[in-house]
Amino acid sequence: MRIAKASQLLNAPPCPSPPPRVASSGSEAAPTKGIPLSSDIESLGRLGEVRRALREQISTRIVGQDRVVEELLIALFAGGHVLLEGVPGLAKTLLVSTVSQALSLEFHRIQFTPDLMPSDVTGSEILEEDSTTGHRAFRFVRGPIFSNIVLADEINRTPPKTQAALLQAMQEGEVSILGETHELPAPFFVLATQNPIEQEGTYPLPEAQLDRFMFNIRIDYPAFEEELQIVHRTTTTEVGTVEPVLDGAEILQLQALVRAVPVAENVVERAVRLARLTRANEEGAHPRAQEFLSWGAGPRAAQYLVMGAKARAALEGRPTPDLGDVAAVARPVLRHRLVTNFHAEAEDVRVDELIGELLLAVESG
Repeated sequence: MRIAKASQLLNAPPCPSPPPRVASSGSEAAPTKGIPLSSDIESLGRLGEVRRALREQISTRIVGQDRVVEELLIALFAGGHVLLEGVPGLAKTLLVSTVSQALSLEFHRIQFTPDLMPSDVTGSEILEEDSTTGHRAFRFVRGPIFSNIVLADEINRTPPKTQAALLQAMQEGEVSILGETHELPAPFFVLATQNPIEQEGTYPLPEAQLDRFMFNIRIDYPAFEEELQIVHRTTTTEVGTVEPVLDGAEILQLQALVRAVPVAENVVERAVRLARLTRANEEGAHPRAQEFLSWGAGPRAAQYLVMGAKARAALEGRPTPDLGDVAAVARPVLRHRLVTNFHAEAEDVRVDELIGELLLAVESG
């Protein structure tokens, strides 16, 4: 059953345009002030109703993976892009298509291959001739990037030239072709997948590309009981039906609500300190970062830590995030931004373990 529209759930005016995107440099600090669009805290509680409805619809197709779904929803309502990483067969593609149906958004899948060209992603201009007048003119044909949700399937299987076609789209919400700029529809999300074990014939994502993703979400094998349920569901004629919960305009309104959530100064400081602890070549870096990292996280990481904390708190119906929210989103925000060195590889130091040590260090002051 379709739930009430978000505009009915929230005592807030509609947001006519997408919320501002996260700045790419430290010149724009993470927001520290603001009030919810409605002074009634009940509106945040109703946002929790939206969250529960989305999870219910997603569960008709996806068994388990509660952490993955939760992190994905946090990123979506914070307005960020997501890199999903997991071995084949873990329903990464099905998860993305299911989310697009639950959000009633236009969805395009791009299968990234070695021969994929940038114009196959962004579109190109073609020369058309009017059969009546004989007049010829160029017409821009939009590529699959012109969609609300773009699934970049196996994004590391295409060369950097094609990967770079996503950079402007992910950061600015637009693409430039032959000197002309075309705006993308709002909301706009890139949800990319990557196989961590099959590296032959792949092109590792450059750091600039990775930094555009708010979250790197790891998908693990399901538990035994979950796998039993998966097999039962997928070996019968029954197919789960997904009903839309939100549309694009409502999502923009909810994103604006998340962005307006106020944040205490100590929460922002925790996010900034955590990001700075990872910078191995700078004064104040954590000793373990100096030992095992070549490069640490930039200012965008601190911004995403704050935005992720805001979205997590809002989805749980809380009026402001706390330090625990920063810790909860630290791994998906940082794991793809930390570049390990040969010492880490030699001693089998995992990035997630290192992030855990940094969290303990920043909590102890």
